[in-house]
Amino acid sequence: MSGSQIVAMGHYQPPKVLTNADIARLVDTNDEWIQSRVGIRTRHIAETETVDEMAAAAAEKALSASGHTAGEVDLVVVATCTAVDRSPSMAARVAARLGIAAPAAYDINTACSGFCYALATADHAIRAGAARTALVIGSEKLSEVTDWTDRSTCILVGDGAGAAVVTASTEPGIGPVVWGSAPELGDAVRIEGQPAVFSQEGVSVFRWATTKLAPIAREVCARAGVDPADLAAVVPHQANLRIIEPLVRQLGATNAILARDLVESGNTSAASVPLALSKLVERGEVPTGAPALLFGFGGGLAYAGQVVRCP
Repeated sequence: MSGSQIVAMGHYQPPKVLTNADIARLVDTNDEWIQSRVGIRTRHIAETETVDEMAAAAAEKALSASGHTAGEVDLVVVATCTAVDRSPSMAARVAARLGIAAPAAYDINTACSGFCYALATADHAIRAGAARTALVIGSEKLSEVTDWTDRSTCILVGDGAGAAVVTASTEPGIGPVVWGSAPELGDAVRIEGQPAVFSQEGVSVFRWATTKLAPIAREVCARAGVDPADLAAVVPHQANLRIIEPLVRQLGATNAILARDLVESGNTSAASVPLALSKLVERGEVPTGAPALLFGFGGGLAYAGQVVRCP
């Protein structure tokens, strides 16, 4: 076995939608101000749904699209930074909800880059022969750790989940991961305290993202042997249009569709990359087998990316 591939995607978002007008009733802001600074119009907010419930819903949709059954899954990985309980893991709870028997199950917390980290570890496990069929999920309930009186952060967040079914493949469909971090800036994005609250140093994060990430994204493409001009899609962490649009221009991905799911979903941290990719696939905007750059970055400050072949 020489690699792994994504065979299907799925996603879930809570039905409650919070508009910029709704946010303006909570803090001193307005739709024009929010859209001009981050590009977000709406976001989905979980009311009763938990992180593992949303993860399981997205995973169930991905499994259904894949043609595989829960009984074939031998690895479950959930990327999240908003799990309330320390144990059991969200992965274990997802496995129980879906009736998956005896899988390896663990969570990963690298915040916004979490899904790309999780996908890399699943790919590595399959390549090593430790697994054959994996569920890789990003799921977040950021609304639960948000200070809804802080206009610098409450305008950003949304809830939801995205999932991928990853299987062994004779032809590698997931390229080499490029991952790392800037620990000296690790405190620039925080979810800490009791109760936990999300906060960030927006200027520091923006400067780091707009000056350091494009060369890393180019390295991801180089490691995969793909010219950025040949990418069919770029699916970055859905942080801010003022970050991701310049990133694609600097990368030179002139023919790629740029995922802009944050416009309707907000920043969903580890869920943002799989959520956005799942929607592109569902709408048929990227052909099966076409190369797409997945690139997560944020809290930590950690980053990870790989080029995948679209399911």
